[in-house]
Amino acid sequence: MDIGWKDRVLSAIIRAKAGDTMRTYCFKLYASGRNRRLHREINAAGLIYNHCIALHKRFYRLYHKSLNVYALQKHLTKLKKIPRFSYLKEIGAQAMQDITQRIDRAYKLFFRNLKQKVRTAPPSFKKVRKYKSYTLKQAGWKLLEGNAVQIGTQKYRYFKSRAIEGTVKTVTIKRDALGDLYLYFVCETAENEVLARTGKSVGYDFGLTQFLTASDGNDREAPLFFKANAAVIRKEGKALSRKQNGSNHRKRARLALARLHKKTANERKDFHFKLAHAICEEYALVCIEDLNLRGMQKRWGRKISDYGFAEFVKILKHQASKTGTTIQTIDRYYASSQTCHICGAQNPETKDLRVREWTCPHCGVVHDRDRNAAKNILKVGASTFFGEAS
Repeated sequence: MDIGWKDRVLSAIIRAKAGDTMRTYCFKLYASGRNRRLHREINAAGLIYNHCIALHKRFYRLYHKSLNVYALQKHLTKLKKIPRFSYLKEIGAQAMQDITQRIDRAYKLFFRNLKQKVRTAPPSFKKVRKYKSYTLKQAGWKLLEGNAVQIGTQKYRYFKSRAIEGTVKTVTIKRDALGDLYLYFVCETAENEVLARTGKSVGYDFGLTQFLTASDGNDREAPLFFKANAAVIRKEGKALSRKQNGSNHRKRARLALARLHKKTANERKDFHFKLAHAICEEYALVCIEDLNLRGMQKRWGRKISDYGFAEFVKILKHQASKTGTTIQTIDRYYASSQTCHICGAQNPETKDLRVREWTCPHCGVVHDRDRNAAKNILKVGASTFFGEAS
């Protein structure tokens, strides 16, 4: 679809999008015996999390309202003096405050959803050995020269693949299923990476035969990463099931399976980031539909999970915020596949997903189902965007 004169308007809007932005850097820690201390601290964070959840549940049972976050923090400070709760001293006060604040936000969201009659579940307990991370803000850490960082009183080294730009706001210590430790530095940078723009626009239809069908014909295919590794994953899963609980052989088998899942997830994430970067580099306006992922998952199962549509949309929006590209989302209930993009007539016979091509009964144009949907998504998304911008 040719927007015409609106290209210049769109380019001007994008150039005005510069400003402060947050950027996250991830670095892997060197494997070392001193890392055992960080594992203990993450376990302690898990115990604190579960203790806070128990207090919230008890308070709600007694008074039928949410526990105030400041009262909870004051209570935890008093518990530090009791030997039974010595694990509260394992991590710093700011990390403990961050845990209580995250739980408080989760409960506020839960009660808001209850009022709006949205089906939801309250925050629940987590297994300590599966607890993943804790966050430090202004205190408890210090960046040293080179690739070193001080956490508490201990120094650690990490694989510094690139320089850290901006002001570091928080540091998160995170472990994965393999037991590897990572540092996440969240930094505030001065301005966004606003690219020069041609004003090009595109509409994308998410599909099963192709990852993205484009309105301009520049389609994007995606390899099915889980399917490619399915045979090996199935083999390792069977090997794990045959190992005795608690044995070293089972531990090694579990790590081998976790390594395969991590490899699959990394391949998918790498594809998503490269594709999002390429799209944001080429287009100034990207129109997509609001996906009903739960319904798609129920209908098509593992293939939807393998594509990772939700993760890709999140990455695309993140990349767009950095480069100045606009992501315009249209209503999921808009019948993009059933509406002729030429004359606007709707053909209810195309509700059957097995119909891949159809002829418009009004204007006689033959449509490819996905291409027609992509052109309609661009048409509606562009008109909505320029209507808001004018």
